[in-house]
Amino acid sequence: MAKENNPRGLYVKVKKKRGLKASSRRWIERQLNDPYVRQAKADGYRSRAAYKLIEIDDRYKLLKPGQRIVDLGAAPGGWCQVAVERTGSTSDDIRVVGIDYLEVGPVAGAEILLMDFLDADAPDRLIETLGGPPDIVLSDMAAPTIGHRQTDHLRTMHLVEVATDFAIRTLVPGGHFLCKTFQGGTERDLLDLLKQNFKTIHHVKPPASRDGSVELYLLAKDFKGRKARPSQGGDEAGDPDDAEAGPLG
Repeated sequence: MAKENNPRGLYVKVKKKRGLKASSRRWIERQLNDPYVRQAKADGYRSRAAYKLIEIDDRYKLLKPGQRIVDLGAAPGGWCQVAVERTGSTSDDIRVVGIDYLEVGPVAGAEILLMDFLDADAPDRLIETLGGPPDIVLSDMAAPTIGHRQTDHLRTMHLVEVATDFAIRTLVPGGHFLCKTFQGGTERDLLDLLKQNFKTIHHVKPPASRDGSVELYLLAKDFKGRKARPSQGGDEAGDPDDAEAGPLG
């Protein structure tokens, strides 16, 4: 968890300035007063989002030395940094490959593809660059919002579905899939698909998620392999409605 760098508890306020929108001023104030933002700068991470992966990994022990990792929606690179640290990926033995249509500055020990994951040749490029099937597929992708709630929901869920398809088609048996979704936004068909292909499913909201944020992470553990078929017996993953949805304790 991020450390508090403001021991006196002082709240930094941004003065109103001509030409500075109120929404922009509130965003700047939030950044200045966010302990995760300050800690990310101190620790050398590209963004506060790095701590989301750190907290999830500390709880579920996903990342291990020598694993191959794919990071979908890698910008600005914080998750790649964490993955490199925890897998021991180096420039001589790349174990972490990210992809984003936004330009990402170089991350030592990782290869980042500047392309849209929705491009038809993106999956093959990822596997080719990684040098083999991934042990873990990470996705922090979210569609840019346009302000229309239903449209925004559909666009983001499409990314979740595409990431899920990629994970099921490429993961090694026993691999894991971690994907950002939103509270109330995980479709039943998607959960059923994950339950067919993974042994356990968890909903996780790490402490580093902002207060009031509706983001939620879907963690599918222990991929059964591409020969898996829907179970005719009991439900291995349990009822998704009973999956963990609270902060990591």
